[in-house]
Amino acid sequence: MLIYAVCGAGIGTSVLLKANAERALSMLGIEAEVKAVSLEDARGTNQMAQVILATPELVEKLGGIPSEVISINNIFDLAELGEKLQATLS
Repeated sequence: MLIYAVCGAGIGTSVLLKANAERALSMLGIEAEVKAVSLEDARGTNQMAQVILATPELVEKLGGIPSEVISINNIFDLAELGEKLQATLS
């Protein structure tokens, strides 16, 4: 499974979101590849992720793509990440 952690440029928020998503997935016992990418990369890549994690202000900009987009309110909240990932991946 491929998961994208998205932010505007792919070098700030997405890197933090990626690290915390990997921790949450590990605690859930779920194996997945998580990549930090820019909004542009998430929309235009040839290898589309099954799941995209993004902050609420970017969710609308990700509309129309076949991935499931999960809005993450607090990228540092492992409980929120875990709950939303588990609900999506179960």
